[in-house]
Amino acid sequence: MTSIAFFERADDPSGEIRYRPTTFAASLWAPGTLNGPAVCALAARAVEAEFGTEEFLPTRCTIDLFKAARDVLTSTRTRLVRSGGRIRVVDVEIVQHPEGADEVVVARGTTVFLRTSTNPPGERWRRPAEAVTFHPPATTGDDLAPRFASDAPDGGLGEWQRDMSRHQNAQRKRIWTRAAPIVPGEDPTPFQRAVVSAESASLVSNWGSAGIGFINCDLTVALSRLPHGERIGVEADVHLEDDGVSVSNAGLYDADGMFGTALVTAVNNAAAQIDFTTVDTSERYREA
Repeated sequence: MTSIAFFERADDPSGEIRYRPTTFAASLWAPGTLNGPAVCALAARAVEAEFGTEEFLPTRCTIDLFKAARDVLTSTRTRLVRSGGRIRVVDVEIVQHPEGADEVVVARGTTVFLRTSTNPPGERWRRPAEAVTFHPPATTGDDLAPRFASDAPDGGLGEWQRDMSRHQNAQRKRIWTRAAPIVPGEDPTPFQRAVVSAESASLVSNWGSAGIGFINCDLTVALSRLPHGERIGVEADVHLEDDGVSVSNAGLYDADGMFGTALVTAVNNAAAQIDFTTVDTSERYREA
Protein backbone atom coordinates (compact mmCIF):
# COMPACT_ATOMS: atom_id res chain seq x y z
CA MET A 1 0.00 0.00 0.00
CA THR A 2 1.15 3.53 -0.73
CA SER A 3 1.27 6.38 1.78
CA ILE A 4 -2.36 7.24 1.12
CA ALA A 5 -4.07 8.65 4.22
CA PHE A 6 -6.90 10.94 5.32
CA PHE A 7 -4.57 13.73 6.51
CA GLU A 8 -1.01 14.98 6.24
CA ARG A 9 0.80 16.63 9.13
CA ALA A 10 1.22 20.38 8.66
CA ASP A 11 3.65 22.74 10.38
CA ASP A 12 2.13 25.67 12.25
CA PRO A 13 3.97 28.71 13.69
CA SER A 14 2.03 28.36 16.94
CA GLY A 15 3.60 24.97 17.55
CA GLU A 16 0.18 23.28 17.59
CA ILE A 17 -0.03 20.06 15.61
CA ARG A 18 -2.32 20.53 12.64
CA TYR A 19 -3.45 18.30 9.82
CA ARG A 20 -4.13 19.05 6.17
CA PRO A 21 -6.91 16.95 4.61
CA THR A 22 -6.01 14.90 1.53
CA THR A 23 -8.25 14.01 -1.40
CA PHE A 24 -8.96 10.71 0.35
CA ALA A 25 -10.86 12.67 3.04
CA ALA A 26 -13.13 14.35 0.47
CA SER A 27 -16.87 13.90 0.86
CA LEU A 28 -19.34 12.98 -1.88
CA TRP A 29 -22.00 15.20 -0.31
CA ALA A 30 -20.52 18.55 -1.35
CA PRO A 31 -17.28 19.89 -2.86
CA GLY A 32 -14.72 21.13 -0.37
CA THR A 33 -16.09 19.12 2.55
CA LEU A 34 -14.71 16.13 4.47
CA ASN A 35 -16.27 12.71 4.82
CA GLY A 36 -17.44 11.31 8.14
CA PRO A 37 -14.83 8.53 8.42
CA ALA A 38 -12.01 11.08 8.15
CA VAL A 39 -13.39 13.31 10.91
CA CYS A 40 -14.15 10.36 13.18
CA ALA A 41 -10.69 8.91 12.51
CA LEU A 42 -8.96 12.06 13.69
CA ALA A 43 -11.05 12.13 16.87
CA ALA A 44 -10.33 8.48 17.66
CA ARG A 45 -6.62 8.92 17.05
CA ALA A 46 -6.44 11.93 19.38
CA VAL A 47 -8.15 10.34 22.39
CA GLU A 48 -6.26 7.07 22.07
CA ALA A 49 -2.87 8.73 21.61
CA GLU A 50 -3.36 10.91 24.69
CA PHE A 51 -5.13 8.58 27.10
CA GLY A 52 -5.20 5.01 25.79
CA THR A 53 -3.51 2.25 27.82
CA GLU A 54 -3.44 -1.55 27.58
CA GLU A 55 -5.43 -1.93 30.81
CA PHE A 56 -8.41 0.09 29.54
CA LEU A 57 -10.65 -0.77 26.59
CA PRO A 58 -12.12 2.17 24.61
CA THR A 59 -15.60 0.74 25.09
CA ARG A 60 -17.80 3.58 23.84
CA CYS A 61 -16.92 6.38 21.46
CA THR A 62 -19.57 8.97 20.58
CA ILE A 63 -18.82 11.69 18.03
CA ASP A 64 -21.27 14.51 17.24
CA LEU A 65 -20.88 15.73 13.64
CA PHE A 66 -22.79 18.99 13.95
CA LYS A 67 -21.07 21.13 11.30
CA ALA A 68 -19.72 20.27 7.87
CA ALA A 69 -15.94 19.90 8.09
CA ARG A 70 -14.12 21.80 5.34
CA ASP A 71 -10.95 21.17 3.37
CA VAL A 72 -8.83 23.37 5.65
CA LEU A 73 -6.18 22.91 8.33
CA THR A 74 -7.57 20.91 11.23
CA SER A 75 -6.48 20.17 14.80
CA THR A 76 -7.74 18.26 17.83
CA ARG A 77 -8.17 19.14 21.48
CA THR A 78 -8.64 16.57 24.22
CA ARG A 79 -9.63 16.83 27.87
CA LEU A 80 -9.60 14.18 30.59
CA VAL A 81 -13.00 14.35 32.29
CA ARG A 82 -12.63 11.45 34.70
CA SER A 83 -9.80 9.07 35.58
CA GLY A 84 -10.97 6.37 37.97
CA GLY A 85 -9.95 2.86 38.85
CA ARG A 86 -12.38 1.26 36.40
CA ILE A 87 -13.52 4.08 34.13
CA ARG A 88 -11.79 6.84 32.23
CA VAL A 89 -13.71 9.49 30.24
CA VAL A 90 -12.12 11.71 27.59
CA ASP A 91 -13.63 14.55 25.56
CA VAL A 92 -12.30 15.64 22.17
CA GLU A 93 -12.98 18.53 19.79
CA ILE A 94 -12.23 18.71 16.08
CA VAL A 95 -11.17 22.29 15.38
CA GLN A 96 -10.71 23.84 11.93
CA HIS A 97 -8.60 26.85 11.03
CA PRO A 98 -9.83 28.65 7.88
CA GLU A 99 -7.28 31.08 6.46
CA GLY A 100 -8.08 34.63 7.53
CA ALA A 101 -10.98 33.58 9.75
CA ASP A 102 -11.60 32.49 13.32
CA GLU A 103 -11.22 28.84 14.24
CA VAL A 104 -14.40 26.77 14.36
CA VAL A 105 -15.32 23.56 16.17
CA VAL A 106 -16.99 21.16 13.71
CA ALA A 107 -17.29 18.02 15.84
CA ARG A 108 -16.95 16.89 19.42
CA GLY A 109 -16.85 13.51 21.07
CA THR A 110 -16.64 11.52 24.26
CA THR A 111 -14.81 8.23 24.68
CA VAL A 112 -15.36 5.99 27.69
CA PHE A 113 -12.50 3.64 28.58
CA LEU A 114 -13.28 0.69 30.88
CA ARG A 115 -10.77 -1.45 32.73
CA THR A 116 -10.72 -5.01 31.42
CA SER A 117 -10.86 -8.03 33.74
CA THR A 118 -12.88 -11.27 33.71
CA ASN A 119 -16.59 -11.82 33.14
CA PRO A 120 -18.80 -12.25 36.23
CA PRO A 121 -20.19 -15.72 37.02
CA GLY A 122 -23.27 -17.11 35.32
CA GLU A 123 -24.57 -17.37 31.77
CA ARG A 124 -26.30 -14.66 29.76
CA TRP A 125 -28.21 -14.54 26.48
CA ARG A 126 -26.32 -13.85 23.28
CA ARG A 127 -27.26 -14.27 19.65
CA PRO A 128 -26.87 -17.95 18.71
CA ALA A 129 -24.32 -18.78 16.01
CA GLU A 130 -26.99 -20.07 13.62
CA ALA A 131 -28.75 -16.68 13.73
CA VAL A 132 -25.67 -14.73 12.61
CA THR A 133 -26.12 -13.44 9.05
CA PHE A 134 -22.72 -11.81 8.56
CA HIS A 135 -20.15 -14.02 6.87
CA PRO A 136 -17.06 -12.29 5.40
CA PRO A 137 -15.83 -13.02 1.89
CA ALA A 138 -13.72 -16.16 1.59
CA THR A 139 -10.85 -14.20 0.04
CA THR A 140 -10.08 -10.50 -0.11
CA GLY A 141 -7.17 -8.68 -1.71
CA ASP A 142 -4.84 -6.45 0.25
CA ASP A 143 -6.21 -3.24 -1.28
CA LEU A 144 -8.40 -0.65 0.44
CA ALA A 145 -11.45 -1.23 -1.77
CA PRO A 146 -14.50 -2.38 0.22
CA ARG A 147 -16.72 -5.31 -0.71
CA PHE A 148 -20.50 -4.94 -0.66
CA ALA A 149 -23.35 -7.40 -0.23
CA SER A 150 -27.09 -7.15 0.22
CA ASP A 151 -29.83 -9.65 0.99
CA ALA A 152 -31.28 -11.40 -2.03
CA PRO A 153 -34.91 -10.57 -2.91
CA ASP A 154 -35.95 -14.08 -1.81
CA GLY A 155 -34.52 -13.43 1.65
CA GLY A 156 -31.23 -15.27 1.21
CA LEU A 157 -27.78 -13.74 1.55
CA GLY A 158 -26.38 -12.07 -1.56
CA GLU A 159 -22.86 -12.40 -2.94
CA TRP A 160 -19.96 -10.11 -2.05
CA GLN A 161 -18.98 -7.74 -4.88
CA ARG A 162 -16.71 -4.76 -5.50
CA ASP A 163 -19.30 -2.98 -7.65
CA MET A 164 -21.23 -0.70 -5.32
CA SER A 165 -23.86 0.19 -7.92
CA ARG A 166 -25.17 -3.39 -7.97
CA HIS A 167 -26.45 -3.00 -4.42
CA GLN A 168 -28.64 0.07 -4.82
CA ASN A 169 -31.82 -1.59 -3.62
CA ALA A 170 -34.15 -1.70 -0.63
CA GLN A 171 -32.55 -4.81 0.86
CA ARG A 172 -30.49 -5.17 4.02
CA LYS A 173 -26.83 -4.35 3.33
CA ARG A 174 -23.38 -5.14 4.66
CA ILE A 175 -19.84 -4.03 3.88
CA TRP A 176 -16.39 -5.63 4.39
CA THR A 177 -14.01 -2.73 4.66
CA ARG A 178 -10.41 -1.86 5.41
CA ALA A 179 -9.69 1.45 7.13
CA ALA A 180 -7.22 3.80 5.50
CA PRO A 181 -4.33 5.24 7.53
CA ILE A 182 -5.15 8.50 9.27
CA VAL A 183 -1.72 10.02 8.64
CA PRO A 184 1.04 8.71 6.33
CA GLY A 185 3.44 6.16 7.76
CA GLU A 186 1.20 5.27 10.71
CA ASP A 187 -0.91 2.11 10.61
CA PRO A 188 -4.33 2.59 12.22
CA THR A 189 -4.74 0.83 15.55
CA PRO A 190 -7.56 -1.68 16.13
CA PHE A 191 -9.61 1.02 17.90
CA GLN A 192 -9.07 3.49 15.09
CA ARG A 193 -10.02 0.86 12.50
CA ALA A 194 -13.19 0.12 14.43
CA VAL A 195 -14.28 3.76 14.55
CA VAL A 196 -13.45 4.48 10.90
CA SER A 197 -15.27 1.36 9.72
CA ALA A 198 -18.23 1.89 12.05
CA GLU A 199 -19.05 5.18 10.34
CA SER A 200 -20.24 3.01 7.44
CA ALA A 201 -23.24 2.15 9.63
CA SER A 202 -24.90 5.18 8.06
CA LEU A 203 -24.14 3.92 4.57
CA VAL A 204 -25.39 0.35 4.99
CA SER A 205 -28.51 1.50 6.86
CA ASN A 206 -29.56 4.68 5.02
CA TRP A 207 -28.69 3.58 1.47
CA GLY A 208 -31.81 2.55 -0.39
CA SER A 209 -33.26 2.01 -3.84
CA ALA A 210 -32.69 5.66 -4.90
CA GLY A 211 -29.27 6.12 -3.30
CA ILE A 212 -28.61 7.79 0.03
CA GLY A 213 -30.46 10.92 1.10
CA PHE A 214 -30.01 10.76 4.88
CA ILE A 215 -26.79 12.26 6.28
CA ASN A 216 -25.70 11.15 9.72
CA CYS A 217 -25.19 13.73 12.45
CA ASP A 218 -23.31 11.48 14.84
CA LEU A 219 -21.72 8.10 15.46
CA THR A 220 -21.70 5.96 18.59
CA VAL A 221 -19.42 2.93 18.61
CA ALA A 222 -19.68 0.36 21.43
CA LEU A 223 -17.04 -2.37 21.67
CA SER A 224 -16.86 -5.49 23.85
CA ARG A 225 -13.35 -6.10 22.50
CA LEU A 226 -10.99 -4.70 19.90
CA PRO A 227 -11.21 -6.13 16.37
CA HIS A 228 -8.76 -8.69 15.02
CA GLY A 229 -7.25 -8.28 11.57
CA GLU A 230 -7.29 -5.37 9.15
CA ARG A 231 -10.79 -5.76 7.70
CA ILE A 232 -14.04 -5.06 9.53
CA GLY A 233 -17.59 -5.90 8.58
CA VAL A 234 -20.57 -3.61 9.13
CA GLU A 235 -24.08 -5.05 8.75
CA ALA A 236 -27.36 -3.14 9.01
CA ASP A 237 -29.38 -4.45 11.95
CA VAL A 238 -32.09 -1.89 12.74
CA HIS A 239 -33.40 1.02 10.66
CA LEU A 240 -36.27 3.40 11.53
CA GLU A 241 -37.27 6.55 9.66
CA ASP A 242 -40.08 9.07 10.14
CA ASP A 243 -40.57 12.72 9.18
CA GLY A 244 -37.09 13.17 7.69
CA VAL A 245 -35.20 11.62 10.62
CA SER A 246 -33.67 8.14 10.75
CA VAL A 247 -32.18 5.99 13.50
CA SER A 248 -29.97 3.04 12.56
CA ASN A 249 -28.00 0.39 14.37
CA ALA A 250 -25.41 -1.91 12.78
CA GLY A 251 -23.35 -4.86 13.93
CA LEU A 252 -19.55 -4.77 13.76
CA TYR A 253 -17.70 -7.96 12.81
CA ASP A 254 -14.24 -9.31 12.14
CA ALA A 255 -13.26 -12.75 10.88
CA ASP A 256 -13.81 -14.14 14.39
CA GLY A 257 -17.34 -12.80 14.85
CA MET A 258 -19.23 -9.83 16.28
CA PHE A 259 -17.32 -7.46 18.56
CA GLY A 260 -19.47 -4.33 18.75
CA THR A 261 -22.27 -2.14 17.46
CA ALA A 262 -22.61 1.23 15.77
CA LEU A 263 -25.51 3.66 16.18
CA VAL A 264 -26.21 6.67 13.95
CA THR A 265 -28.96 9.26 13.74
CA ALA A 266 -29.47 11.06 10.43
CA VAL A 267 -31.44 13.90 8.87
CA ASN A 268 -32.96 14.37 5.42
CA ASN A 269 -30.35 15.64 2.95
CA ALA A 270 -32.22 14.79 -0.25
CA ALA A 271 -31.12 18.09 -1.82
CA ALA A 272 -27.68 16.47 -2.15
CA GLN A 273 -28.88 12.87 -2.68
CA ILE A 274 -26.07 10.54 -3.78
CA ASP A 275 -26.97 8.05 -6.52
CA PHE A 276 -24.29 5.35 -6.45
CA THR A 277 -25.27 4.11 -9.90
CA THR A 278 -23.88 7.35 -11.35
CA VAL A 279 -20.81 7.87 -9.11
CA ASP A 280 -17.48 6.10 -9.64
CA THR A 281 -16.59 5.41 -6.01
CA SER A 282 -13.69 3.13 -6.99
CA GLU A 283 -11.54 6.05 -8.18
CA ARG A 284 -10.24 6.91 -4.71
CA TYR A 285 -8.98 3.34 -4.17
CA ARG A 286 -7.00 2.93 -7.37
CA GLU A 287 -3.73 4.48 -6.20
CA ALA A 288 -3.91 2.35 -3.05
